[in-house]
Amino acid sequence: MSRAALVAGIGLALPGVVEAQDSVDEVVVTGQRQAYRGGVPLSDTPQSITVLDQGVLERAGVTRLSDALDLSASVVRQNNFGGLWDSYAIRGFAGDENLPSGYLVNGFNAGRGFGGPRDLSGIDRIEILKGPNAALFGRGEPGGSVNLVTKQPSFQPAGSFTARVGDFDLYRGELDWTGPVVDDRLAVRVAGFYEDAGSFRDTVETHRSGVFPSALLRLGAGTSLSYELEATRQEVPFDRGIVSIDGVLDALPASRFLGEPGDGPLQADALGHQLQLQHDLSDDWSLLVGASWRETDLEGFSSEPELAASRQQLYVDGRSLSRQYRFRDYEADHGVVRAELSGRFDALGGLHRVILGADRDTFDNAQYFLRFRPPSVSSNPTAQQGYVIDVFAPVYGRFAAPTPTLQTNRLDEQTAWGVYVQDQVRFGDRFELRLGGRFDDFEQTSTNRVNGVVTRFGDSRFSPQVGAVFHLSPAASVYAAYGEGFRQNFGADADGNVFEPEESRSIELGLKANWSGLTSTLTVFSLEKTNVLTSDPVNAGFSLAIGEAESRGVEADVQGRLPGGVDLWLSYAWVEAEVARQVIDAGTGLVIQPGDRLINVPEQALSLQASKEGRIGGAQILLGGGVQHVGERLGETASSFELPSHTLVRLFADWSVTSRLKLSAAVNNVFDETWYANSYSRLWVQPGTPRAASLTLRYRY
Repeated sequence: MSRAALVAGIGLALPGVVEAQDSVDEVVVTGQRQAYRGGVPLSDTPQSITVLDQGVLERAGVTRLSDALDLSASVVRQNNFGGLWDSYAIRGFAGDENLPSGYLVNGFNAGRGFGGPRDLSGIDRIEILKGPNAALFGRGEPGGSVNLVTKQPSFQPAGSFTARVGDFDLYRGELDWTGPVVDDRLAVRVAGFYEDAGSFRDTVETHRSGVFPSALLRLGAGTSLSYELEATRQEVPFDRGIVSIDGVLDALPASRFLGEPGDGPLQADALGHQLQLQHDLSDDWSLLVGASWRETDLEGFSSEPELAASRQQLYVDGRSLSRQYRFRDYEADHGVVRAELSGRFDALGGLHRVILGADRDTFDNAQYFLRFRPPSVSSNPTAQQGYVIDVFAPVYGRFAAPTPTLQTNRLDEQTAWGVYVQDQVRFGDRFELRLGGRFDDFEQTSTNRVNGVVTRFGDSRFSPQVGAVFHLSPAASVYAAYGEGFRQNFGADADGNVFEPEESRSIELGLKANWSGLTSTLTVFSLEKTNVLTSDPVNAGFSLAIGEAESRGVEADVQGRLPGGVDLWLSYAWVEAEVARQVIDAGTGLVIQPGDRLINVPEQALSLQASKEGRIGGAQILLGGGVQHVGERLGETASSFELPSHTLVRLFADWSVTSRLKLSAAVNNVFDETWYANSYSRLWVQPGTPRAASLTLRYRY
């Protein structure tokens, strides 16, 4: 049977879209094409890509993006804004510490607003696209990007219901259903979750809910229209964690909450839409046109430790923590429109797989921020004036909340459009060459709503990329890649000039192999970026875009099935990320020296998960376990304060009661180790969850 006939046959037999690769063995069936992919199999891509599929995610028992990313040793947690957003670094580099880490959803930029931590309900898989991606995606971090691929509607009826209970008053329910509505023309899918949970943290409770409906309409042969909605609400008390007392992290119990329960939770809402039209122009060419719009809002009060040493009573008596009182109302609107043409043709002795695309991105960030700060300790303020709390014997509600005053009322608007092209050419059976580039034109307008001052900045950038793959054998290949990119900084300097964007360069060399059921990738990389925001040494409270940073390291990822039927997931990373130029930290005002490590980035990290299915007494059982090791990390810039290393062990088991009903049990942090997830300063340290057990019932129909 010819390849074209086989592809056509699969397309008729299964719902969705068939992507034809270079041989019969590389036919991939998907619900909708992914942008920026261009029909190139992941195995032929000159970069390291980690895919967390449903099997890996279910065995790990994760329900939030931050927990899922722990499975990749190259991704480490950063300051999570009191539990209100996702923040991570890939290969040592994070984005703006005052904004959540951006991620993609089906290739659309989607994580830049204030909608709260991302839940995994409705997510089919997570792709961690490491290395130089900017020539396609644009405006990203050089370490890589995270792409969430959602579950697509199917014309085959299916569904599931999941209920989970666990320690610390965890109650969670999930629903997922899909099926046809109008014969083979229209299919819908509805996924959603509700979670009510306590915490190991005193007085901290969270309420989260979300629904993710979607529809797929077949307009004709080779043409489909899809729509997805995201609607979530999260109510989470703002929690900066614990404080270090004279450098001792465990001087306080991990449960100690140092905010005010009376502040109530912060509320984070997100409402997003995605619309995509896919049309196959021929067997070899396809057009993908799409648009997305996402509105997010974060609002509420919080009581947080004061970081300025001159205002902090804790440094005087060792127990009275001076606090700020804050009110935030952050709103963000993010819109994307894009069109992409992808295809393949033979010319000049090679098979060309081409992507041509254009997009327009708008991001409006409105911040209204009120703040009270305690006075200088040199003025001998009273406990009430310092809004203090006794860290060893806290009395919540001891003082009435102080009156905050206006700190920020501004609107930052970014508009950018870009065009990109990529051509990956296969010459014979062994060598592939990728050439690509992206041109971006962008403009940022910052409006100070207090004094009416408006500043504008515009520029354009070209981001090239080049990569090569050499196939040593059908099961092994080596590759090399180089790319450049940029990310626009928000805000302006003391003279009202909008900051220059961060610029980056990255290079990586890698080996990919697929032997005996195991897929492995070994990568060596080096990254650098400039125009990182730092404090202005002359104008207090302002920043300059003059910082520089470097990161280099080695990664190893292995997944698949070992002899004996053991499913294995292994990820290891050695990363050396450091400052390359003396600067002043924009947040603390402390001097950072060249060679100082970047915050929250361990030199070594490891994630291991293994499981095996079998029968015990006639019952189908899966038994498994996992280990996560994170090395020592710098916990505060321009200091010697460190977070200790930790090693967490997880055990889990699944019992298939029937072909449709599964009962799962898990114990996280089996040895009840004290650990710390991330920090921003020695007074803002997030403790990790102690030992916790959970029970999950999942019914599929």
